[in-house]
Amino acid sequence: MTTQINYMPEERPPLGKWAALSIQNVFAMFGATILVPVLVGLPPASALFTAGTGTLLYILITKAKVPIFLGSSFAFIPPLLSVSAAYGMPYAMGGAFAAGIFYCIIAGIISLTGLKWIDRALPPVVIGSVIVCIGLNLAPTAVNMASLDAGGNYSLVYLSIAAVTLFATVITNTGLKGFFSIIPILIGLAAGYLFTLIMGAIFPAYHIISFDVIRNSAWFGLPHFAFPKFNGIVILTFVIVSIATICEHLGDTLTISKVVGRDFYKNPGIHKTLIGDGLATSWAALWGGPPNTTYGENIATAALTRVYSVWVTGGAAVIAVFLSFVQKFSAFIQTIPSPVLGGISMLLFGTIASSGLRTIVESGVDFKDKRNLTIASAILCVGIGGGKLMFKIGGTSSGASSADTLQFQLAGVALATVLGILLNLFLPKRES
Repeated sequence: MTTQINYMPEERPPLGKWAALSIQNVFAMFGATILVPVLVGLPPASALFTAGTGTLLYILITKAKVPIFLGSSFAFIPPLLSVSAAYGMPYAMGGAFAAGIFYCIIAGIISLTGLKWIDRALPPVVIGSVIVCIGLNLAPTAVNMASLDAGGNYSLVYLSIAAVTLFATVITNTGLKGFFSIIPILIGLAAGYLFTLIMGAIFPAYHIISFDVIRNSAWFGLPHFAFPKFNGIVILTFVIVSIATICEHLGDTLTISKVVGRDFYKNPGIHKTLIGDGLATSWAALWGGPPNTTYGENIATAALTRVYSVWVTGGAAVIAVFLSFVQKFSAFIQTIPSPVLGGISMLLFGTIASSGLRTIVESGVDFKDKRNLTIASAILCVGIGGGKLMFKIGGTSSGASSADTLQFQLAGVALATVLGILLNLFLPKRES
C-alpha cells in the first residue's frame, strides 16, 4: 500500500490549511528554540527573530527546495556558556559567526571536490547512528518535562497531563482522516493545555497555569539585539564544535531526503544547504541570537504529517519573525505547562531516533560485519552515555587570570560524531 503524501515541497496548501500547518511548525520548534536562549542567557525574542529570518535566508539560498526549519542549536550550548562566562556574550557571538563562515568554507570544498570524501568520512552507519544519538539524547529532556514538577520531584499530575497530550497527538495522527490528521502536534498541544485548565479548576494540584505573565507584558516591542566581538581562542573553540554540527546537518539533510523521497544532497546540493545553514548561523550571531541548526523537531513533524511543503516552512518562519515583536504571545507561550511540551516531545524526539534507524536499515548496513558493528556501538555508547573530552585553552601559568583560560569541551553527540568519523576512516575494511 502506498503511503499518502499530502504536500510536496513545491506545493502550496490552501490558505486556511497553510496557516494552520505553519502554526503547527512554529509550535514544533518553539520549545527548543526558546529553551536554548533561556539556558545560555539570551533573549528568547531575539532567538525567534533570528530563527525566522535565518530560515527565510536558507529557503532563498536552497531555491525553496528543502522543507527544513532552522532554530537554536543545542550543540553550541557548552561553548556559549563557557565563552560567555570567561569573555562575555559578545565574544561568544563572534565565535558563532565564525562557525557559520566555517560551514561556508566546507561547502566550498564540497562544491570543488564533490561528495566522495564526505561519503568516505560519513557513510550511513555513522550518520544513522549519530541521528539515533540525537533523538535519544533529547529523550531524557522529554521524559523529565513530562514527569518532574518545578521542584524536580516526580509528579503523577505532570505525568497524567503529558499522557493526555501524547494520547491526543497519537490518536490524531493515526486515527483521524483529512485535515485533522496532518496537524496532530497542534491538536495535542491544545488538548493538553485545555485538560490542564479544566483539571486545574477542579483539583488544586493541577492549577499550574498562571496568566500573570501575559497581563504584565506589553503588546509589542523590539527584540533585544547585541553585536559580536572576536577572539582567536573563542573562534577556534566554535569551529571545532561546528564539525559536529556540520555532521548533524548532513544527517538531517539525509533524513529529510529519505522522508520526502528526494535527494537533496544533489538537488539543490549539499553545498547549498550547508551555505544556507552557515549564513543563517552567522546572521543570527550578528543580531545576538543563538547559532542556528536544521531542526529535527520539524523534520519529525513533516514525517508524522507527510506535509513537505516549503511554503509551510516559510510561513512558519514569517510567523516566528512576527511573534518576536509580539511580547504578549511570547508571554502566552511561557504559560504552556512543561508536561504538555514533554508529551509532545516524547513523540517528536522518538521519531528523530527512529529516522536514524530508518537511515541504517534503508542503506543496507550489514551488522554482521564487525567493522560496522564496532562503529555503531562506539557512537551509540559515547553519544547516549554522555562521554566528554575536556581540556583548557589559553593561560596556564599560575599568574593567568580566569579570563585568560578557557575550558574547551567536546561532549555527547559531538564527541560521538568525531569518534565515528575517526573509526570509519582508520578501521580496515574487510575485502569482499
